[in-house]
Amino acid sequence: MQLSEQEIIRRDKLNALRELGINPYPANLYPVDHTSKQVKENFEEGKKVVVAGRLMSNRDQGSACFAELQDSEGRIQLYLNRDVICPDEDKTLYNRVFKKLTDLGDFIGVEGELFTTKVGAQCVRVSNFTFLSKTLRPLPLPKTDEEGKVFDAFVDPELRYRMRYVDLVVNPQVKDVFMKRTKLFTAMRTFFNEAGYMEVETPVLQSIPGGAAARPFITHHNSLDIPLYMRIANELYLKRLIVGGFDGVYEFSKNFRNEGMDRTHNPEFTAMEIYVAYKDYNWMMEFTENLLEYCATQVNGTTEATFGEHKVNFKAPYARVTMTDAIKQFTGFDITGKTEAELFEAAKGMGIDVNETMGKGKLIDEIFGEKCEGNFIQPTFITDYPKEMSPLCKSHRDNPDLTERFELMVCGKEIANAYSELNDPIDQRERFEAQMALAAKGDDEANGIIDEDFLRALEYGMPPTSGLGIGMDRLIMFLTNNPSIQEVLFFPQMRPEKKGPELTEEEKLIIELLKAEDNQPLAQLKEKSALSGKKWDAAMKGLSKHGLTKVVVDGDNKTVVLS
Repeated sequence: MQLSEQEIIRRDKLNALRELGINPYPANLYPVDHTSKQVKENFEEGKKVVVAGRLMSNRDQGSACFAELQDSEGRIQLYLNRDVICPDEDKTLYNRVFKKLTDLGDFIGVEGELFTTKVGAQCVRVSNFTFLSKTLRPLPLPKTDEEGKVFDAFVDPELRYRMRYVDLVVNPQVKDVFMKRTKLFTAMRTFFNEAGYMEVETPVLQSIPGGAAARPFITHHNSLDIPLYMRIANELYLKRLIVGGFDGVYEFSKNFRNEGMDRTHNPEFTAMEIYVAYKDYNWMMEFTENLLEYCATQVNGTTEATFGEHKVNFKAPYARVTMTDAIKQFTGFDITGKTEAELFEAAKGMGIDVNETMGKGKLIDEIFGEKCEGNFIQPTFITDYPKEMSPLCKSHRDNPDLTERFELMVCGKEIANAYSELNDPIDQRERFEAQMALAAKGDDEANGIIDEDFLRALEYGMPPTSGLGIGMDRLIMFLTNNPSIQEVLFFPQMRPEKKGPELTEEEKLIIELLKAEDNQPLAQLKEKSALSGKKWDAAMKGLSKHGLTKVVVDGDNKTVVLS
């Protein structure tokens, strides 16, 4: 492992601490009795406190210094005086341990009393400090100049998402997003629990991928010697519980879909699904708008939220527009009664990318997605979807070509999907068979498997039921004004980290010489390296092969530069 100069220095300090008899990673409890927030909210001059956290700044003033300690709730200023910390003749704890062997980012615990500085800042006058954890890598701390301009901020998304643990330390505002995410889950649970519904858990590993049209991740169970699928949805299991006699069940589930990744999709995501017996989709619309009004208020203190350039209000009630009317409004085309061929030609005429594997449902979905959904900014229920788009949904009571389904659109994106659930087992089997036909035709999103056990459950009888699914990641994006799903996931899926090539000692030497002074004459660089002709040639050839250096020829002059 190649270490930077800073990493080597910190390891040397680690060893020095041990030589002084100080354990850099003590196991014993440290008796913290205040957080930084509690200190500030309950500040009393002279009050004794014990706090702990990371050392984030240090302004040395010789025999004293001011420092900042960061814990889970913010920062608090510290004042360390050599003679207070070391009242006896031995000043090692301050002069050596704190001033020489402690780095920014290290975890320390301090005991002291509160006081107010001459400029009015709340501060802890430290009487004792304890080493709690030595950091071996320097934090990428931003710097602020006298004019307040910030330099070297840790803002590269690739690094932030890959090293979220660093992101949370140096960008404290990121933590607020995840605090609000937790508030959202808590608020939703409270709403459901107060309504009398029960939180449950269903299998993540399933023998059949069901409950949605999506490509699954596949694994293998060695003991049973069978393939298993990571769930794409928990719908069919929750409905089994309604069959079993529960009137209302809900689950926050981790779902997995082996599909593309973009700013609004991650292969692993969190959904909430709730099913309530003896209800229909009209009842569920009212339930949904009241739920989201409550959640928005609990998360942000208001029903209003900003998302990009849009101001969104989650105050109930929400507008309701049928799928047919939405398409007619934004394309002028009426999908009512149209054949698959007519829909195909209409979509092509609108410039939509379609192919022969798409059935009626997929074609209508493409038309709506391309031409309509982006126009719905304020929360809007899109209702009454064509039957081909909804294989698990009950037929519309007034029009058998439609289903009793709605999706909730916000800022042009779907955040909720709900049905009057199909509970006719014969109709359900026919819908599954239609999905199998689409899968055989080449639609890779159609489910080509019939869940016989679910059909058996329906044959035992499921009462009239309405179900709702909400994409939790997407909802928190709207509530925290984050256009990327990666910003609301602690650890979003990333491509494997690219590792640099393994270099020989000779190649490393040349790279270090070029880092000290790039663009060196070839002969001069060779002389500095002091390598034999054979080793020099091999090293230069290897660096060129790795794309790390190149030789620039200008007439008779040859220089070497870093690529």
